[in-house]
Amino acid sequence: MTNQRNELPNPKVYIPLVILAIIIGILIMVGSRFYIAVPPGHVAVAALFGDVQKVHYKEGLHIPVNPLYKFYLFDSRQKTHMETTHVPTQDQLQTRIDVSIQYRLIGEMAPNILKNTGDVKQTISVHLVPKVRSLLREQGKAIKRAEDFFLEKTQENLQVALEFGLREYLQPMGIEIQAVLIRDITLPPFIVKAIEAKKEREQAVERQKAELERFSTEQQQKVATAMANRKAAEQQAEKLKVLADAQAYEIIKLNEAISTNPAYLQLQALETLKAMSNDKATKIYFLDGDSPNPLPLMHMGDVLKEK
Repeated sequence: MTNQRNELPNPKVYIPLVILAIIIGILIMVGSRFYIAVPPGHVAVAALFGDVQKVHYKEGLHIPVNPLYKFYLFDSRQKTHMETTHVPTQDQLQTRIDVSIQYRLIGEMAPNILKNTGDVKQTISVHLVPKVRSLLREQGKAIKRAEDFFLEKTQENLQVALEFGLREYLQPMGIEIQAVLIRDITLPPFIVKAIEAKKEREQAVERQKAELERFSTEQQQKVATAMANRKAAEQQAEKLKVLADAQAYEIIKLNEAISTNPAYLQLQALETLKAMSNDKATKIYFLDGDSPNPLPLMHMGDVLKEK
């Protein structure tokens, strides 16, 4: 029993270690209050018992700082806010417009944002969203018809007006507007149907125009072919006329030769008989052989007698 009591640890040995651990913990807890590490893309704002300090802390390590400060972090990186608003036009129709707004927090104005509005989300909901809706409705008053939102000029004017109005209004609030983009424009359903019907009619007209142009081209080709055929026929007719005139001239001259020189006919008959005599199978028959001018000599005898 005596040996077991001597082996038990002495509690007095651990008391200094516990006290040392407590002191180290307190130093760590208190020491962390003397510095602040601001993450990248952020700024920190300090408040002392509710009183917002005018100096902001940029990203990085800051030593020393008042251990009684309470710090608020603000994200100063670029962000995008998407807003959807129904905008009335002069024709009393509602058009849905989706807008993307690219913005960032102005770090130097973070203390004013914390003091006057709160955090960045509260600033967006309190200042940016109502201003966007107000500007969109104000621009809609100047547009006569809802379908005019589809015009390129209307969209450019709307985008420029939104960007200028938001920058002018939100800059003093600590928000820098970098870009305003119109993502989508949705017209009332019946206008969409009317536009689609109009587009279909225009496409039908374009198809009719294309068909008419094709038909016109075919007709022009046919006319060109007919003109070419006509010209060819005229040339052929002219050629036949020339040949006919030549043949008629030949016949006239032949008749003149025959009428003025009967021996010419007798000579032609002899040439014919000569050609016929070359063929052994040819038989020559004379009509009325007792006649002084039997055919086909065609009165050669009379001409020869006269001579």
